[in-house]
Amino acid sequence: MNGIPSWRRQLRRWLPWAALLLLLVAIGYWVGPRPRPYPQEPELPTLAPLPQHPRIRVAFNQSRESTYRDPYRQVYRYGYNLEELIISQIRSARQSVDVAVQELNLPLIAQALAERRQAGIPVRVITENTYVRAWHQLTPAEVGALDERSRQKFEEYRHLVDVNRDGQFSPEEIASRDVYALLDGGQVPWLDDTANGSKGSGLMHHKFVIIDGQRVLTGSANFTLSDIHGDFDAPGSVGNANHLLLLDSPELARIYTEEFNLMWGDGPGGSPDSRFGVQKLRRPLETVYLDDAIVGVHFSPASRSLPYEATSNGLIAATLAQARQQVDLALFVFTDSGIANQLRQLRQERNVEIRGLFDPGFAFRDYSRTLEMWGLLLPDENCRVDAARLPWTVPASSVGVPNLAPGDKLHHKFAIVDPGTPQATVITGSHNWSVAANHLNDENLLIIRNGRVVDHFVREFERLLAEARFGPSRRLQQQAEERARLCPSPVPVALSPSEAEPELLEVEAISVPDRGSPSQPATPQSSRVNLNTATAAELEQLPGIGPGLAQRIIEARPFSSLEDLQRVKGIGPARIEQLRDRVTWSPEPAPEKLPYDETFGSAPPATPARSGQKVP
Repeated sequence: MNGIPSWRRQLRRWLPWAALLLLLVAIGYWVGPRPRPYPQEPELPTLAPLPQHPRIRVAFNQSRESTYRDPYRQVYRYGYNLEELIISQIRSARQSVDVAVQELNLPLIAQALAERRQAGIPVRVITENTYVRAWHQLTPAEVGALDERSRQKFEEYRHLVDVNRDGQFSPEEIASRDVYALLDGGQVPWLDDTANGSKGSGLMHHKFVIIDGQRVLTGSANFTLSDIHGDFDAPGSVGNANHLLLLDSPELARIYTEEFNLMWGDGPGGSPDSRFGVQKLRRPLETVYLDDAIVGVHFSPASRSLPYEATSNGLIAATLAQARQQVDLALFVFTDSGIANQLRQLRQERNVEIRGLFDPGFAFRDYSRTLEMWGLLLPDENCRVDAARLPWTVPASSVGVPNLAPGDKLHHKFAIVDPGTPQATVITGSHNWSVAANHLNDENLLIIRNGRVVDHFVREFERLLAEARFGPSRRLQQQAEERARLCPSPVPVALSPSEAEPELLEVEAISVPDRGSPSQPATPQSSRVNLNTATAAELEQLPGIGPGLAQRIIEARPFSSLEDLQRVKGIGPARIEQLRDRVTWSPEPAPEKLPYDETFGSAPPATPARSGQKVP
């Protein structure tokens, strides 16, 4: 047509339409919503950061001073990224890295350790044997047979390692996401608390890192998803409430290295010369001055042969004894009677204000010392009460539980003494205020006297306090009223430590189950199975104990408590509760007397009532 090629006619026909389409796209781009990676997440308002001590930095994983995006779940949330703090310290190492942590499952930390080792930096890792398991090797039948606690650990492992979510663990996923595969692949030497030739005793409960013999990173947090960031199966979870401290002190690094070396021995594959638990030599509280801060450090466990005052719990009580105005508590577990009685004495004799927040999974248990603070007693089925339990005549009105996201726990282990005064002090570390921490577990306790450091803990406590619920639960109140009706005149008796305070092994994944209603009869002591002397056939008569488990119990002897059974593979908290009223064990040897170390306490603590002592 008119000599115009057909392709030009087609171009003229469609060119206006193409131009219009391009114009509409451009208009849509400029006036429409811009693509954002996380469009529904508004900025979170933050508080102005408090000033840090030049040599003691404090960080909380739920702080309102900062925000970050969880690198595993991609959740935008409040808090300091404790994993990033750990990794930055590892990567800064130029001479050495030593890590002692109860549980490690975060791949980025394992990768950082492997990178340092490949760079020629000596790296050593110690962990707790309970959590060292080849989860990827379990068959579907074995996964189905796991108890609830182990099943939750498996599910967390699956979320972390099965990147493509195909239900399988490929060799590539294991090599890049399984923490122990990463350590082995990077030739990082590591061992657990069975390296002394035992099957593990108590918990290797430390959470510390030593960098270049110069700095120590420690606190309440395990290096796990649930302790730092939050749970995969709980979308609102922001991790158990935890904190870390970074202390710049060659002297403190030396003290922590001594503890590490006792547990390390000559390392993996060598002689069984590692020392865990009470095998370690007793060391008194050591005091270090960091500019205007005074730092005391002490390690557990202590032999039961030592006087209470020489133990970590005794040092906690002695530090609390110095309070003149106020004590604030944020605790995961509280079962120690000596500390409880010291707090009662402060309240009644000095009118010291006591405020406390406790993990909801433990606060309402019959062995928790919160009951005394609420003025409650729970007599047993024989109307006996522990003589060491001294209910407060005026119940505490500011003792309760924080409002946490579903699935999260209050995992702190800190107390604040007289904030806002020249004597302001914070007690912290890995050490739970329990019998197990005092006499079974490898723990570290820090006592820090410095106003700037204390202020950070005050802000965290006030944050938790703002939405807390105070007083006992309705169920606990009803239980106390029912037992008071059944036992109008309960008989105080001196119970053994295991009867008075169950030696709990810390459970991160689930709460310890109830012991059952007060109407359930207990097996008489004379009819119980002795864990240390029973034959395999006698053990098999117990609920849930088959031939294989009975043999493992025999191999793990001796036992010094019921909770000591948890070092036997296949026995967890649920099984412990089934066995609680059906078994017994051999008594402890008579204690020896050793001097009391008064380094950080001006007055001896209120000692737990013992047999023969009068109860006020």
